[in-house]
Amino acid sequence: MTSNESEGGLSRRKVLVAGAGTALGAAALAACGGGGSTGSSTSAGSGGASGGGSQVLAKVADVPVGGAVSATDSNGKPVIVSQPTAGDVVAFSAICTHMGCTVAPHGSELLCPCHGSTYDLATGDNTGGPAPSPLPKVSVKVTKGEVVET
Repeated sequence: MTSNESEGGLSRRKVLVAGAGTALGAAALAACGGGGSTGSSTSAGSGGASGGGSQVLAKVADVPVGGAVSATDSNGKPVIVSQPTAGDVVAFSAICTHMGCTVAPHGSELLCPCHGSTYDLATGDNTGGPAPSPLPKVSVKVTKGEVVET
């Protein structure tokens, strides 16, 4: 413990933790929000069958190039739909491989609000934090401007 900490001052660690908590707060709230998106309206309850395949996850126009949106698959599980480059659409499970928290889009990466694991939005590969493996891919195709589970 430093002299600042013992006198009630802020340590570098406390400042960093507080800042990270503030930045992650919005992602954590979105992750607990029940399958909506963060920043774009792509709730994926419309169209599609329940229980497997053909679920519309998002409209391609709603997925930013170089970004991603949250959605829900046909089994009610959270997924991430991303468009790394124009016309290239991929999807991944939004369940963090570390402790099972829900990963959310965060700028040009995917972020787990629980322990700070990060993932590449183009590949699902783990790029930081404690997560031991990449996010599992979700098989999708684009049909009539919509991203659909296959």
